[in-house]
Amino acid sequence: QEGVHFSDLALVVTDEQHRFGVKERKALSEKGRIPHVLVMSATPIPRTLGMILYGDLDVSVIHELPSERLPIKNALVDIEYRGRAYSFIRKEVREGHQAYVICPKVNATEGNAGENVEDYAKTLSEAMPEVRVAYLHGRMKGAEKERIMAAFAANEIQVLVSTTVIEVGIDVPNATVMLIEDAQRFGLAQLHQLRGRVGRGSDESFCILMTGQKVSNESKKRLKLMCSTEDGFVLAEEDMKMRGPGDLEGTAQSGLPINLNIASLAKDSLILSDARAYAASVLDRDPSLEQPVNAPLLNEIRREKYAVKDYSKIS
Repeated sequence: QEGVHFSDLALVVTDEQHRFGVKERKALSEKGRIPHVLVMSATPIPRTLGMILYGDLDVSVIHELPSERLPIKNALVDIEYRGRAYSFIRKEVREGHQAYVICPKVNATEGNAGENVEDYAKTLSEAMPEVRVAYLHGRMKGAEKERIMAAFAANEIQVLVSTTVIEVGIDVPNATVMLIEDAQRFGLAQLHQLRGRVGRGSDESFCILMTGQKVSNESKKRLKLMCSTEDGFVLAEEDMKMRGPGDLEGTAQSGLPINLNIASLAKDSLILSDARAYAASVLDRDPSLEQPVNAPLLNEIRREKYAVKDYSKIS
């Protein structure tokens, strides 16, 4: 962070980049002269998708799963299905597997409706006395969190009730069920990451999206989309259509861009992608835009308030 300095930073790799703010990523890049930058994520956020089409990022996409993995089966249900969900978790535990249950809150003191981790773990333990249940959330001390995750990885805990603290960096191939309570409270990126905690082994896995009451039509549309695909780029494209691509020149990661008068990143992605490719070819031929044919373009760049200051280094 602020106190860390490098003698000659040449490469910045940001994993799970959707969890970092725009300014955080920029600050990392500025710790070197002109370092190479690689950002990685299974869930490209709308702003990043906009940058892909409109900015200076080259993109590589890995569509294939490891050969032994099976597609995750998804179900969108309401709370009336909870009893059946518990029975299904019991069945998976009897077969030697494990399960996650995700709640949006840590405890009841946070207010508002919705399930919380601490009370839910107690209720689940009472409903399934034969199953070893534990809970996890970000307010716990590091050593305690590590102890619980180690016990879960060793199958000493069979059902882990947690907040979204487990959405990245957790790899327990034996876990086959992901039950997300109040699923309408989570965004597509979070839901996609949470679903990715199961299906990491060779056994068939399941994701149950459980909604509370009074779910909006927009939330229903988002959750149905989750059940229709496991492709992070498809989810990002649809998320962009619903929320907007964000401010490409600023720090907002969703919402409508203020500098597009005609085009729409959601509707005009193909022509914008072609335009970006053409711009790259122009810069390949004339990196400093010194050729007479490119003079009008250079003048326009200079005129715009967001232009780079040193035009001799355009690349």
